[in-house]
Amino acid sequence: MKKISLYISLALVMFSCGSNEQGELVGVKSSSNWHSERPLGMTLIPGGSFTMGKQSEDVAGSLNSPARTVTVRPFYMDETEITNSEYKEFVYWVRDSIVRTELALFSELMSSDGDPVLEDYKFLNIDSTDMSPYQKYMMKTYGSLGDLNSPTQGKMLNWDAEILWNVNEFPSEEYAEVMIDSIFTPIEDSFEGRRMINVNKLKFKYYWLDQEAAARNKGDRRNFIKQETINVYPDTTVWVRDFNYSYNDPMHQDYFYHQAFNDYPVVGVSWMQAKAFCKWRTKKKNDFLNSKRKPTQVPQFRLATEAEWEYAARGGLENATYPWGGPYTTTDRGCFLANFKPIRGNYAVDGALYTVEAKSYPPNDYGLYNMSGNVAEWTNTAYSEASYYIGSTMNPNVEIDKNHRKVIRGGSWKDVAYFLEVSTRDYEYADSARSYIGFRTAQDFLGTDINEN
Repeated sequence: MKKISLYISLALVMFSCGSNEQGELVGVKSSSNWHSERPLGMTLIPGGSFTMGKQSEDVAGSLNSPARTVTVRPFYMDETEITNSEYKEFVYWVRDSIVRTELALFSELMSSDGDPVLEDYKFLNIDSTDMSPYQKYMMKTYGSLGDLNSPTQGKMLNWDAEILWNVNEFPSEEYAEVMIDSIFTPIEDSFEGRRMINVNKLKFKYYWLDQEAAARNKGDRRNFIKQETINVYPDTTVWVRDFNYSYNDPMHQDYFYHQAFNDYPVVGVSWMQAKAFCKWRTKKKNDFLNSKRKPTQVPQFRLATEAEWEYAARGGLENATYPWGGPYTTTDRGCFLANFKPIRGNYAVDGALYTVEAKSYPPNDYGLYNMSGNVAEWTNTAYSEASYYIGSTMNPNVEIDKNHRKVIRGGSWKDVAYFLEVSTRDYEYADSARSYIGFRTAQDFLGTDINEN
């Protein structure tokens, strides 16, 4: 008994010698220091309180935005609207993922004496010696690493092999078979001997957890996991369909396709497509961190709420009519401060007939460009006439699942000045795409002390 007591005493001494806690409650310590990282192309909106809503005459008589004081937390927001070039990266990633998956699956099905060309596109062999015990168990038991969004069952695509898009450069008949059947338009839809990519096949599937529903209702977690499959290619026909008896064919043909418009805001994107882009952007960043073996997951990229959008648009100016203050839309030298329709018929007097580059006109005091004019922007908030009456004054956001009307803000190149005011509300249906609606993304700022970071 004395020996046991001695061992316990020695153990306690050894434990206390190796720790400086002195038996006090010190909390769990992180293995490394953490600092907020500003995403590329975004600016920090410091958060705070402001008077939201109409503070002057409500010209449209909508009576759905009475002035009230609300508070929003700090967050990041894109300096500009998402451009054609940035959205193309999303479209190309979806396109390449589909093609590489089909090439890899076709290559696996072929016999050993099959087409040697497709060998380059096979799934990468995962070295079991390089796998963690978790990965080994998952692959052995479930056949994947638990990625529900992966049609490859957890196998890795070969992203180094070049994809040949020119039909005259296809290296083999087997390669042509995969490309034609998986991504190109059917022969009956072709003309002038041209084979084009079938944009209807460019679909992005993702899963998300409805956290609010899960928090307010009881049940298994799996009941609140939602699946979305979204066609990601923008609707370029909006340039024709939005306007009758107007020649807009060049915009229809070239606006998203031609590199001349790379730095212009993407349009023809529905609210659902904008949400899918946010999910992909989050995945893109997390995939990079995982490749560097960094366990940290970035906060989700998302659409800003209506309150966040208005707070950011005001640029810290209380009771301002426009992002630059107001109440005028020109400088003292007569230069227009936004892209809109100031004079009936003379639509290019402000510098542009349609959209302009995303970094045009002076930014507001938060460094945000074109928060008024150019293109209106999707927000995450459902449109309701009662939003300002039923919404909280702390990070207000009214989300109604059955309400497919979503708030758009900022006005566009086709609108009059009233819709450029930071307090003007408008809406469009979530599955609709327009030639005058784009979006920009936001991201939560973790913590509250914005000065140290």
